[in-house]
Amino acid sequence: MRCTGVLVARLAAGESTAYTEAYHQLRPRLFGFLLRLCRNRAVAEELLQDAFVKLALNASKLRPDTELSAWMFTVARNVAMSYRRWAALDASRILLWATRQRSLLTPEEEAASTEGERKLEQAMAKLAYTDREVLLLVGVEALSPQHAAEVLGINDATLRQRLSRARQRLAAALEPS
Repeated sequence: MRCTGVLVARLAAGESTAYTEAYHQLRPRLFGFLLRLCRNRAVAEELLQDAFVKLALNASKLRPDTELSAWMFTVARNVAMSYRRWAALDASRILLWATRQRSLLTPEEEAASTEGERKLEQAMAKLAYTDREVLLLVGVEALSPQHAAEVLGINDATLRQRLSRARQRLAAALEPS
């Protein structure tokens, strides 16, 4: 589902049902993005809530031409980056985070997923954070390269270069050892 300018206008006007609608439209994609970035379900849920709090606090400031999906992915990325900076200062959190890098799937989810999906998720998990974020934004979330570049705060040429390198590293990670 695409978030329209009408929804942005309703958010800016403070319409509570618009916030609920935006939450239901964007939550699955944002949660998937954050979960794959940080590889920790509890952290992803916390960051997702932080992103929506930022929407609630800043909805009145949204311009009519705001692409809400791109704006929210930018917010989600920024809260994830802030979390990473904060966690890097706390050695005990880093150790806890490292021990939780096991599979994020429940037994039911794992049984339902295909072998190819598991291999792709495992390969993605091996990639650097910057590679994962560009692949997730363009490949999984289907943001246009222009919107993905906006989310990442880079120009289009840099995005294309980063995306190309990330795809090469993903292909290498998928090759059998």
